Formats: sequence, structure tokens, C-alpha cells
Amino acid sequence: MDQPKIERMLRLMKMLTANTLYTVDDIAERLGMSRRTVYRYIDTFRDAGFVIKKSNGIIRLDKESPHFKDISQLVHFTEEEAVILKRAIESIDDTNLLKQNLKRKLYSVYDNKILADTIVRGDNASNVRNIVEAIEQKRQAVLHDYRSSHGSAVRDRYVEPFAFTTNYVQVWCYDTEDGVCKLFKTARIGSVTVTDDPWRNEGAHVKGFVDIFRMNGTRRLHIRLAMGIMARNLLLEEYPLAEQHVTPLPDGRWLLDTDVADYAGAARFAVGLMDDIEIVESPEFIQYINDYVRRFWPSAADNTLTEK
Repeated sequence: MDQPKIERMLRLMKMLTANTLYTVDDIAERLGMSRRTVYRYIDTFRDAGFVIKKSNGIIRLDKESPHFKDISQLVHFTEEEAVILKRAIESIDDTNLLKQNLKRKLYSVYDNKILADTIVRGDNASNVRNIVEAIEQKRQAVLHDYRSSHGSAVRDRYVEPFAFTTNYVQVWCYDTEDGVCKLFKTARIGSVTVTDDPWRNEGAHVKGFVDIFRMNGTRRLHIRLAMGIMARNLLLEEYPLAEQHVTPLPDGRWLLDTDVADYAGAARFAVGLMDDIEIVESPEFIQYINDYVRRFWPSAADNTLTEK
């Protein structure tokens, strides 16, 4: 099989397993091929032992198909994994022919956005499959025995699920009881029942903001941190998506200029590196950290921060 054909088949596999739903016409248009060719490639997958599902014109490749888990690590990256891989490729000298070959092969299969979701494994897989079904059929669902992170409450949640975060770690849902969109962690769900009730609030389905520290919410709180090289390196190692928000400063330091959904994630990072981070023009964030320090380290109350 020639390499261009392999690349087209990998791109097709990516589309058939993504959270975005595609018809055959969508796939043919995006891949620049005929419907007949799309169906021929799908038949190839089926002949190889993969399970192909079609519902309301939507074509999907069942992630529980035989052999799928064997190749999942080759064709699926989280967004952060893709950023790290891209960074590693870019670090290769431009004169090295391997660099261009690697870039061409990678970008022929993946784009530079949310590249693909990794495969869900273990006991949580059945819950995710049921949520996927609810999304595809635009039906309400019951998240049974959901364990809230706020307190110890365990109860059923009646929701309209409409989108996953990377890796299926969380799912965006419209909470029919509270009338707002929320993120629910799939690992905290006991079981999922897809009801016969259709979505009734689709116009209100809006994904909230998820910041570089993986916090989510409806607010956008601005912070600016001047960092030494150690803080900058640790930030990019732990939170690769921060790279697009970091720029060099004339004095040799680095500036993180970004919005966060909640100060908590940024505070946990900054407090551990207070000797290598200066908070710039962010008085509310400084007050949050001062309160944070007083709450957890009362003996350090006399050493709280002031704005510089």
C-alpha cells in the first residue's frame, strides 16, 4: 500500500473516532476523496476486524473493536501530548531531513487544534459509551450516584450531555435541575442511563472556559507573572499549553500573560516558586495568594506579598 493511501486511511480513522460527528459526505469533502473511496476504506477497516457503526447518517468506528487498543497509542494524542511532540520535533536541527519527514507525516494525520481523544479503558468505558450515545441521539441522561467534589454528596444528576474534554476525563452537561452548564468528571459517575427524553435546552449548551492550569469556570481572571528560568521551565513542563502565553522579557525573565478560570490552579503553581516569580499588575491574584498563605500557613502571615 502506498504511503499517501496509508496517510488518508489514518486521517479517516481519526475522523471516525473523534468526538465530532461526521457523515460520509463530510468525510469525503474534508479528505478530498469520493464517497465511493470513503466506503472502500471503511470496508477495509471492517474486513480487518473493526466494528463500523452507522446511525442517522453518522459513521463511527467502535473503539471497542478488536485490535483497536493495540494501535490506539499510535494514532491518538491528547492536546498536551501533541504540543510536547511538536516541541520535540521543532528542536531538531533544520538541516536534518528527518525533521521535515516527521513534520509532514504528523501533520498529514493531525491538525494543530484538539488533535484526538485517547481511548477510555477500564470500568469507566461503558459509562463513556453511554454518554456518547446520549450526545449522538441528543437525549437526556441520568448520571447515577455521582460523587460531587464539593462535600460528600452522592446522588443522581439529570443532565443533557453535549461535549467531552480531552481524554473523556470530563463531560460538559446542561444540568436540568440547576439550569446551567457544568463539567462532570466521568470517573465520579456510578453508571449512566440514556433516557427517551430529547434535549430541551440545546440553545443553552455552552462549554465553559478551561485555563492552562486545567481549571474550569465561567469567569476569566487575568494574571501576569514575571518568571525566572526555573519557574518558566517548570511551568512548560507541567502545563505545556502555557507556551503560547509566555514571552521573553528584556531583563532575561519570562512573562506569563493569560486568563484563568479560577485563581486556585495558578496559586498552587506560584506559591511553590515564590522566590522565582513576581506577580505583575494582578492585585486580586495577590490578595488571593495572601489569603491562601494565611489559611494554610498562619505562621507565614507576616511574609505576604505586595504588588510590584
